Amino acid sequence: MYEFITNGTCSTKINFCIEDGKLHSVKFENGCDGNLKALGALVEGMDASEVVKRLKGIRCGDRGTSCADQLARAIERNCPALQRL
Repeated sequence: MYEFITNGTCSTKINFCIEDGKLHSVKFENGCDGNLKALGALVEGMDASEVVKRLKGIRCGDRGTSCADQLARAIERNCPALQRL
């Protein structure tokens, strides 16, 4: 289980697992509860690299980041091989 403290978003923390390159058990603390539960359900079982490709760089308003972008950054931090995506 990985834990990532977010920066610049309403959510404050993301917990998740990566098993055999697949993302599992994504849980956000705080933020838009329904949307973040939906995001976790949508990425469940996806290749971590695909999640990064799809979510990295998504912004929420003028914040320069979003909860989705923070998830991509969390995955990259815990899987250094994905940082070049």
